[in-house]
Formats: sequence, C-alpha cells, structure tokens
Amino acid sequence: MAESRLQRASNPLRLLVGLGNPGSKYAATRHNAGYWFADAVASRFDATFRNYPRFFGQLAELSVGGQSLRLLKPATYMNESGRSVAAVVQFFRLPVEDVLIAHDEIDLPPGVVRLKRGGGHGGHNGLRDVIPALGSPDFARIRIGVGHPGHKDLVTGYVLNRPRSEEHALIERALIDALDAIELIVSGDFPRAMNSLHRKPEEPAAEGNDDDGS
Repeated sequence: MAESRLQRASNPLRLLVGLGNPGSKYAATRHNAGYWFADAVASRFDATFRNYPRFFGQLAELSVGGQSLRLLKPATYMNESGRSVAAVVQFFRLPVEDVLIAHDEIDLPPGVVRLKRGGGHGGHNGLRDVIPALGSPDFARIRIGVGHPGHKDLVTGYVLNRPRSEEHALIERALIDALDAIELIVSGDFPRAMNSLHRKPEEPAAEGNDDDGS
C-alpha cells in the first residue's frame, strides 16, 4: 500500500524534519543521521538554523526549486521528538502529508537511502513518538541506512555509537544521493525521486524491522 501511494505524485512538501539527539555527545552517532541530512540540506541551500523555544528545536527556512520549505531539528531527545514536530505542524497548520521525516534506519545497510510514505515506527523511538503526536503515520520518510548490529539486544548501543570510517563514508555518499533528489522529493514527484534513490539493488536486512528499541 505504501509503495503504491509513492507511485503517484503528491502535493509539495513544506516541512523536513531531521531526527536526532541534541548535544556534542551524540552528534557523530548513527542515531543522528536525520540531523546530518537536515544539516546537509541547509548547507546546500545556504539556510541557517535558529533556536525556537516555542517549537522545542531549531528551524530554518529556505526555497527548494521555488517551493518554500522549513527544516526542523528537534532539540528534545529522540523519544520526545513528537512534541517538537507537532508544535511546528500545528503552528503552521500543515497537513501531515506535507511532512517529511529523515531518520536512521537499521534495516538498511550503510550507503542505502530509501523514500517511503506511511507505515509503522519499526521500533524507532523517534517515529514511535511522532506518529501519535501527529495523529497519523501518513508522513513521508527518508530512511538512511546505518546497518544492523546483528541482534536486537545490541541495537541501542549500536545506534548511539559512531559508525566505522568505511560506514561513515557510505552514509555520506547516501546523503549526497538524497540531496541530489531533494528538488524532486520536495516538489512531490515521488515516482522520479524513487527512480533516482532506488536505482541500486537493496541488500537484505539482518533482522526484521520491528525489533529496534532505540
């Protein structure tokens, strides 16, 4: 069902959220891949993040292909991301369908990035908090592969640690791929964005997608 929804163009996106944990302790960890992507978008379009206490996070405004877009990095910790996302969505009266969430994905290997709309939280604590806060799972997601440690009991420690240098290089390459497709994504042209992002064969995940307690 989610795949068929992506096969047709949708309305332009108006909010891109990068999920992560605040502070230097977590800045380079796998769990902050969503922050990395939001920072990369801001850098490419010369946008500046500013602190907004009312939104419990940092917000930047920019234009992508002539379309106005806001970038959000929640300053709450990962498992309270929904408070920040909901504050922005409610203030600007955004439909859930106009929101894109960028997050780390253990069920994809480093170097792979995938576009998806709707679905569950897959055990990701950021998504787990955002879905009820927005009252719907029907936002778009950019899933940034960080790999799986091999067993569900190892997931929390794994995502809260830094990737190995070779993994980091692959993740950075995937972020560039996503950046190169950002105008298509923001415009709502998901079919063409998918053709760009999904052109490489997807490697199998080490575990099912419902066991991440991070």
